[in-house]
Amino acid sequence: MLTFWLEFVLVLGAILIGIRRGGVALGMLGGFGVTVLAFVFNTPPGEPPITVMLIILAVVTASATLQVAGGLDYMVQKTETVLRAHPNRITILAPLSTFLLTVCVGTGHACYSLLPVIADVALKTRIRPERPMAISSVAAQMGITASPVAAAVTTFLAMAAKTSHPVSLLDIIMITFPSGLIGMLVAALWSTRRGKELDQDPDFLERCKDPAFRAALDTSVTTLGKELPKTAKLSVALFFAGIVSIIVLSIFPSLLPHFNGKPLPLTTLVQIIMLSFGCFIMLAGNVKAAEIARSSVFTAGMIAVVSIFGIAWMSDTFVNGNKDYLISNIKAMVAYAPWTFALAMFAVSAFVKSQAAVLTIMIPFGLVLGLPVPLLLGLMPSSYAYFFFAFYPSDLAAINFDRTGTTHIGKYLLNHSFMIPGLIGVGTSTVVGYLLSRVLF
Repeated sequence: MLTFWLEFVLVLGAILIGIRRGGVALGMLGGFGVTVLAFVFNTPPGEPPITVMLIILAVVTASATLQVAGGLDYMVQKTETVLRAHPNRITILAPLSTFLLTVCVGTGHACYSLLPVIADVALKTRIRPERPMAISSVAAQMGITASPVAAAVTTFLAMAAKTSHPVSLLDIIMITFPSGLIGMLVAALWSTRRGKELDQDPDFLERCKDPAFRAALDTSVTTLGKELPKTAKLSVALFFAGIVSIIVLSIFPSLLPHFNGKPLPLTTLVQIIMLSFGCFIMLAGNVKAAEIARSSVFTAGMIAVVSIFGIAWMSDTFVNGNKDYLISNIKAMVAYAPWTFALAMFAVSAFVKSQAAVLTIMIPFGLVLGLPVPLLLGLMPSSYAYFFFAFYPSDLAAINFDRTGTTHIGKYLLNHSFMIPGLIGVGTSTVVGYLLSRVLF
């Protein structure tokens, strides 16, 4: 028992220090944790998540190529056109846009180009910008578990493939997309009435007395005038063709090549298809390889790979080394109320700001406790809680892009603009996902 708690403190300490350091520190500290577990506690090292890492590498490479080819900017421009055509519905359309943008490209970082536009449309329409801004940031991250090319989804796919109940990409999306969409819309509907109108907000009116503040409000932000490469549309078409190919081939495995009587594994399918269509985008758009490596999407993806490498390896080592203790002490509680596992994932995600990393840590734990794969699939939406402390880049960007100052972090840290929309959105989507998993599986 003492050994377990010492190892637990080591793992928790490595995670917390890695979070404070940021970037690839989480991965390196995870590797250090494996070293200590092996050399000090004589715990056999677990399996590094090679398949998960390779899937993320392939998807991120294709997404980064799409970004450099202008495809991401093209989608943002089309979205802005819709938002400006229906400004009075910005609180519903904006989060729907960021949610779907993430679903399409697999990363919540895609919303950064859209956030200043959302703030501008809201301000010009005299709608309190906090309403669409906060839920739009939250919705962008909720879209991750609903995206067929997101690291979190491919992580779950790869882990489930090693169990006695593997699931297809379509199985995952059938649960996570509707649950995420419903949760997002419920939170957006709540947001339509939050806070005071700008002309009744004393804090905003007080700031308006500053000439510099009023001048900043008069500026306009738009992406519509940005000139895009001629192949931007083609790059989007190719990227979606890759996604559709993966979904179709996962639905009809008879179309896959068979080796020794077995079809090509879906985890391998995702890797080769995304790399292939990334190649098509690169050649069609004459994209320079060096620019792909320097893109923001590629950088964020590589950080995720390193983080998952170390943290997942450490977590797998800890869980497998203490399997008997964990089962004997926790299995009864989880078996009585399986939904409580969602609370555990939510708590971990409040600190580990990556849904793929959260799933990499928690899914092996859930499997050891005997939770069925369909149940874990239904609880996937609860892997997003890093809005809780509002330190995630998209939340900070939403605060900075709101020139009125209505999107904010409160005096008491947790009373910030993202808390209630996040709790409503994630709570609703988790309940819906749980119910759908019970019905469909």
